[in-house]
Amino acid sequence: MPILAALTKTTAATAPLAKRVAPSTVIKARSLASAIEKPVSAHYCYPVATGSQTAHLQLRSGETFTGGSFGAPVSTVGETVFTTSLVGYPESMTDPSYRGQLLVFTQPLVGNYGVPGRARDAFGLLRHFESEKIQCRGIVVGDYATKYSHWNAVESLSQWCEREGVPAITGVDTRALVHILRGQGSTLGSLNVGQTATTPEAIEWVDPNADNLVAQASTDSVRVFNPDGDVHIALIDCGAKYNIIRSLCEQGARVSLVPWNHNIVGELGSFDGIFISNGPGSPTHCTETIEQLRQAYAVYQRPIFGICMGNQLMGLAAGMNAYKLRFGNRGHNQPAVDLTTGRCVITSQNHGYALDDSRMPTSWDRFYVNANDGSNEGIRHLEKPFRSVQFHPEAKGGPLDTSHLFAEFIDQVRAMKAAGVPIIADSSIGGVAKQSASATA
Repeated sequence: MPILAALTKTTAATAPLAKRVAPSTVIKARSLASAIEKPVSAHYCYPVATGSQTAHLQLRSGETFTGGSFGAPVSTVGETVFTTSLVGYPESMTDPSYRGQLLVFTQPLVGNYGVPGRARDAFGLLRHFESEKIQCRGIVVGDYATKYSHWNAVESLSQWCEREGVPAITGVDTRALVHILRGQGSTLGSLNVGQTATTPEAIEWVDPNADNLVAQASTDSVRVFNPDGDVHIALIDCGAKYNIIRSLCEQGARVSLVPWNHNIVGELGSFDGIFISNGPGSPTHCTETIEQLRQAYAVYQRPIFGICMGNQLMGLAAGMNAYKLRFGNRGHNQPAVDLTTGRCVITSQNHGYALDDSRMPTSWDRFYVNANDGSNEGIRHLEKPFRSVQFHPEAKGGPLDTSHLFAEFIDQVRAMKAAGVPIIADSSIGGVAKQSASATA
């Protein structure tokens, strides 16, 4: 149990937030050694292949990277973030949690297996994508593979980006770029196509995190999947990945995908369980969701589970605070320790915000913790069946260490329904009647 002992005694559990981010300062001093030899306004320029258009990635902090365009010939501004995923660029690019962002792939070779077709599964969901379209505003790679080879591919990454109007740049020294982002934190970037870079003064630096990105990514009406399922789950859509819906349906649940600000409290008696999805941007914009959860906590007696944004919203509803990480945790290789067992799992993650768990609300406890930086990876209620995780158990594309959490959630929902546990304990809010709860139990 040495890892568990170290994590439970670390300052992440007890120290003020300013002290908790101290390890990042050490990383900055070490990892930026090569990058800081160049001035802040450094221009990283690489040869552009004959016949290709020139593209420029300009950071608000002053650095410019010049390379070749292989996407749509358009310009865009977004938050520049990086992912350490080795595979899964179709899944990552269509993940709604990347909405508003310029996505940097640290994997040097991207595009070598092309882009799959739009086949759908038994639930009507795209098999190989996490939403209906590319969600990130642009992509940045070190070396784009112009020739792809895969039995399931129908087009190249370049053709896909062009068709969906998404700019892409290749020939970027992504190692130098990531050093900058790790040192100073995620920053706004401008990705444009043309012979010369845009002057910084001419760029409109609009921060996507200032907007309610969850409202943009969420469904605007209720959608039902697997209508013959034996338990009814309300999935609050904050930007849900398709594999979350699929994972719940495969466990035999009927899933009602509802908007982020849906009146869950007024319909509590209709649901055997509540699930809150992942989503983009800052959780502080979702005040309506937070208030709905706060009221549900008081009376709901069946399981509630949250993923990623869902973890943050559940924490805020419980009385915790959230803060922006320096550069976020994004990739398929993040270690998280289950504090109830001491078991470390490798997880898929994609978030730029985290819960401040230095002071836990009454009746709540930490569930998982990140073994790299000590940031919160989940919370759980000590008396009620409420819990959440910051990582992605549905894990497209991988790893699958925590996929069992879906089965555990549905098994708990099914067991409580079979035992006749009332859905709600009180009828004082939202016009929910006890007899309605009993009728659907």
